Amino acid sequence: MASAGPTSNSFISQRLKLHFVDWGNRAAPPLLLVHGGRDHCRNWDWVAERLQDRFHVIAPDLRGHGDSAWSPDGNYPIDGFVYDLAQLIHQLDRGPVSIVAHSLGGNIALRYSGLYPANVQKLVAIEGLGPSPTLLAERAKTPYAERFRKWIDDKRQAAGRSPRRYATIEDALGRMMAENAYLTEAQARHLTIHGVSRNEDGTWSWKFDNYLNVWPAFDAPPDDIASLWGAITCPTLLLYGADSWASNPERDGRLRHFKTARVIEFENAGHWLHHDQFDRFMSTLDDFL
Repeated sequence: MASAGPTSNSFISQRLKLHFVDWGNRAAPPLLLVHGGRDHCRNWDWVAERLQDRFHVIAPDLRGHGDSAWSPDGNYPIDGFVYDLAQLIHQLDRGPVSIVAHSLGGNIALRYSGLYPANVQKLVAIEGLGPSPTLLAERAKTPYAERFRKWIDDKRQAAGRSPRRYATIEDALGRMMAENAYLTEAQARHLTIHGVSRNEDGTWSWKFDNYLNVWPAFDAPPDDIASLWGAITCPTLLLYGADSWASNPERDGRLRHFKTARVIEFENAGHWLHHDQFDRFMSTLDDFL
């Protein structure tokens, strides 16, 4: 019998009302699915449908994404996202949890798992380690004040921009398909339907906050982040698409910081490998979980 789909729920984190969907089966082990930047929780529907008979699947919308509240000041530092994940797991009052997370979500989940290793049973991070060591080294060459001024300029420009409006949902669908050439039309349509809301004038806009396009100028020192990776104790998979822009940690040296992780690369897949190679991804996930 086809699933009726998830139920919508919310929780409070630092005065923000954040949304998550619950796929039921509360007697089963908890599994969190955490989406990436400018995405939304319904990106995981295909995965959740395949796992809901064995797990209690929870998929949150990150702050500023999907049906979650936007940060009032337009700032989205990584520590705020980590706090939100910690608060969700705390309020669920169940554990340890397993986590499958993509991109920004993977970055969040990896840090949380290093902070609270006893709370995470298994972890899958899809391209979640952030910028490569080479890119970080290039950024570090830019003087602190220059980086700070650029961040202020970018934030000021973001304040003057309005969310892009699409005349029809088909126009938004075209943008989604242009973003990821591996998506089928059915996949892209599903992601678009759940990723847009209708404006009062009948046009459509993406749900995510435009300020998410301005990444924080500063983060924790790389050594501190690596120390969190090294504190992870659960079995960990780091998944990468061979055709992605992301740097494979097995080749760039970052894998050495992990005690329990292994890397798997997916051919004919980009940054959204869980869509691009869904059957292989699910087979890998089934074996691991």
